[in-house]
Amino acid sequence: MPGTPEGTALAFDVGTRLVGIAVGNSISASARPLAALGADDWAKLDALVADWRPDHLVVGLPLALDGGEQPMSRRARAFAEALRQRYAKPVHLVDERNTSREAARRFAARRASGAARRKDAAAIDALAAQIILESWLAGGAHVDGRAN
Repeated sequence: MPGTPEGTALAFDVGTRLVGIAVGNSISASARPLAALGADDWAKLDALVADWRPDHLVVGLPLALDGGEQPMSRRARAFAEALRQRYAKPVHLVDERNTSREAARRFAARRASGAARRKDAAAIDALAAQIILESWLAGGAHVDGRAN
């Protein structure tokens, strides 16, 4: 992919209670949802990073519709910086406007087809992370190169 570094990536959709996580690879240019963890569940996140050994970490940056930052933007930037310090991996920020809406649409389609149930609603966060990662793998929606 032009403009997208090679290797495996983990993506994160940072919320107030949960962090959705997805995994993908630049060779296949595909991503899939992995999990939704508690926002402070570093032990489980450590295990995922150890299992998947990502080359890159991608964090969705929630921007206002006009492109400006909002309170959740600061939270996502702080999470990205914590990832960078904890794992010493490149961390990329991606504009995540409308990913939650798209994740809800995909989840509704999965429910309508019988592939998901209402109790699987936490999967929406992981689906949002998948959409963030798909955008990054496609080489679009980069906010800046790295968290700083």
